[in-house]
Amino acid sequence: MSRILIVTVPSLSEENHSQIADAARKQGFEVLFFEREEDALPAVGEAEILFSRSEKLARNSPHLRWQCTPTAGINHFLGEKVFASSDFVLTNSSGAYGVTIAEHVIMLTLEMLRRQPEYNGIVRSRTWIRNLPVRSIRNSRVTVLGTGDVGLECAIRLRAFEPADLTGVNRSGRNPEMRFDRIVQQDQLDTVLPETDILIITLPGTDETFHMMDERRLGLLPDSALLVNVGRGTVVDQRALEQELRAGRLFAALDVFEKEPLPAEDPLWDCPNLLITPHAAGNTTLPYTRERIVELFLEDFENYCAGRPLARQVNLTAGY
Repeated sequence: MSRILIVTVPSLSEENHSQIADAARKQGFEVLFFEREEDALPAVGEAEILFSRSEKLARNSPHLRWQCTPTAGINHFLGEKVFASSDFVLTNSSGAYGVTIAEHVIMLTLEMLRRQPEYNGIVRSRTWIRNLPVRSIRNSRVTVLGTGDVGLECAIRLRAFEPADLTGVNRSGRNPEMRFDRIVQQDQLDTVLPETDILIITLPGTDETFHMMDERRLGLLPDSALLVNVGRGTVVDQRALEQELRAGRLFAALDVFEKEPLPAEDPLWDCPNLLITPHAAGNTTLPYTRERIVELFLEDFENYCAGRPLARQVNLTAGY
């Protein structure tokens, strides 16, 4: 019986398919490519490996030993009875998205500090106003909440703008690659928020991080602070943030939300002091991201076939 690898990552190129097919062939696997999970369903009964974000395929793959999701987040795999097999490992593609999300963070930050949303309105109205007060990352106190791949890539880029202070917040107290001026452990977050002009959130959505930035902690931020969230929407109490924005005390740029898609009737759509992007920071339209996703999968495919531990195995209990 053939060993079956099923791939449902629709953004991949023909070259990506060839890379995966060549690696599979060398290891004695038959690889099947599908654009949609519905098309793959009839074939998953014998699948040993899935390279797919689909929990539906996992639920219908009784012989599954390993699933690699091309996403960094795994929230959609955390429900009950997601996996038909009890003898499996799940890996993610953490490490593929840092570049594209960090660039998105810089874009959002500069747009808000340079008043680009207002200038867009000015241009649409065909008027010539050019003296809106702007701010700079230079000499700002920047805090990055979460220093994993995305937080680290943000720090690398932020450093070029010469902030007055670049602080990372994590659980371990470690300073990855010494990219931050200082590291504050997560249980000391309250001490650094009053000293933060720009707060960048890159945390995953877990029970531990749910509403970490609640009404009380939002209140610790100084007046006119900017909050940028590219982690998970559940980290921020959305209604509490909206109150701060409508009061004119804080500014925010959000790529993620507590409910997605953001409902058309949600009051955030017309909230002042807010820039919205539709969870676009980490999509796979950037070729580098796609190439990195495949590279990471093939690294762990080699580990799997050699019987070695998989480098990006996730903890379903912890949620990351």
